[in-house]
Amino acid sequence: MTSVLIVDDHPIVRSGLRAVLGADGVEVVGEAASGEEALLLTSELAPEVVLCDLRLGAGIDGIETTRRLLDLTPAPAVLILTTFDRDAEILAAIEAGAAGYLLKDADPQVIRAAIARAAAGGVYLAEGLEKRVLRGMRNPRPRLTGRELEVLRLLAEGASNREIARTLYVTEATVKSHLAHIFTKLDVDSRSRAVHVAGEAGLI
Repeated sequence: MTSVLIVDDHPIVRSGLRAVLGADGVEVVGEAASGEEALLLTSELAPEVVLCDLRLGAGIDGIETTRRLLDLTPAPAVLILTTFDRDAEILAAIEAGAAGYLLKDADPQVIRAAIARAAAGGVYLAEGLEKRVLRGMRNPRPRLTGRELEVLRLLAEGASNREIARTLYVTEATVKSHLAHIFTKLDVDSRSRAVHVAGEAGLI
């Protein structure tokens, strides 16, 4: 049996995954609603595979969670299971050390196959993602953190600094700091230009 920890901030998603995965050689040993909780439970339960969403609410995101999980001893294999399939996020997850990237509309058999491969030390990418990952590696794009990508998306929606701060549960000063880093990485000097360049680069 392959032991698995499910990490998702939506209880109904966790329950659904537990229901479809709790058979055929997979044992769900726990559930976490945040990246921080995932780190604690992984240290306690030592699952072989962590099935992690990309967006995890106000705390650390799935990419940062992946990095921190892989620093643990023993480190689990981490599979990202999400609804987001933007090239920048896929590449960031793989670069963080994820053993695979799946979309939530995947068939349960596909998810179980990915879990088995990850537990065996392999890598599993959803159909059609392999070429995109290779293309992204050959043509490097500006590397933004998960939080910077969140700020950028809210910026693209027209949110003000105050609205971004409220949405992400951070201070306006923190938002301004993120924006400064985004502007530097994208080599732009305005919010509108940042959104334009990010859109062209496939970051949002």
